[in-house]
Amino acid sequence: MVTIIGGGIAGTVLAGALARAECAVTVYESQPTVGAGAFLVLDGRAHAALAGLGVSLDELRAASHPLVGLRADDLPGPGPSADADRRLYLRADLMRVLAEFATDTKAELHYDTTVTDVDTVTGTIFSGDTSLPADEVIVAADGIDSLARRRLEPDRTAEYAGQIVVYGITERPVQPHTDPSVLHFHRRIDENGRPTTTFGHFWNDTVAVWFIRLTRQELAVHDIGFQPVGRWTEPIAAGAAADPGLVAAMLAATDTVHVSNARTVPLATARAPQPPVILCGDADHAITPAAGVGARDAIEDAAALYAALVSGGAPATAMTERRRQILTERAQAARMFRTAT
Repeated sequence: MVTIIGGGIAGTVLAGALARAECAVTVYESQPTVGAGAFLVLDGRAHAALAGLGVSLDELRAASHPLVGLRADDLPGPGPSADADRRLYLRADLMRVLAEFATDTKAELHYDTTVTDVDTVTGTIFSGDTSLPADEVIVAADGIDSLARRRLEPDRTAEYAGQIVVYGITERPVQPHTDPSVLHFHRRIDENGRPTTTFGHFWNDTVAVWFIRLTRQELAVHDIGFQPVGRWTEPIAAGAAADPGLVAAMLAATDTVHVSNARTVPLATARAPQPPVILCGDADHAITPAAGVGARDAIEDAAALYAALVSGGAPATAMTERRRQILTERAQAARMFRTAT
């Protein structure tokens, strides 16, 4: 009944949930295995949605790290986070849990299978010259550079958000002077109250991770992805607002970083969802990592589509409502930011 393009977070969890509900589902993923990547944070809403789809919270907790608070060094002391269910994941660990959730079903998961074209009128999909079997509903969860979105809405392209993001996972635990299990932010603020650089870090007894967002020109394709840390040591050290000793300790324990352009996919003027191809997650409404909600949005998309599909509802209607909710929440967040600054 359902074909999913893309085996990332949203595509994998949706496939597993649908298969457990006795819905026939096929996934086509271009990568040879489940994705790795850097790290991310999921909050209580994301965990509630995953649990509602049938993912074991015990397995999620075992694969993640409790995050007890958020702290920005340029703001008054924040106290502990109000969200007791917020946790930090290495993306590879989260994908391992979700992949096991999906593979332990009758879902057909085809890795190393690149979808190279989509006929959005007939619902036909292709890998090279080969037509792939597809169902009456196609969910395109194929990421920010979505092929399906290019076919549906060629003018709605990803836009550079003005910053690059560098993620690092240390090769050994690093235990600086800052509080453990807290996501710390060290920011440089411009005259308009907006951060021009943000260095963040998190550590506990077993893991230490960090990231930096730098305001600069967009990187060329050959400069993104996994890179030796040495290529980025100088701009990171120069741009970070954190204690230089902290930054140096994190860099010294890191061999490889993941570098990306922060991009968004505009949603306000999107074409109304309509079958047979329904966009989901970053394919439909990617947002800069600075917002910290991209993974949660994708998981909640999967939950909304699952509810529609198993109840006989319309997935297009479900995604229309999801878009309304996302736009409302983004407007609220923007108002809060203006008030805070």
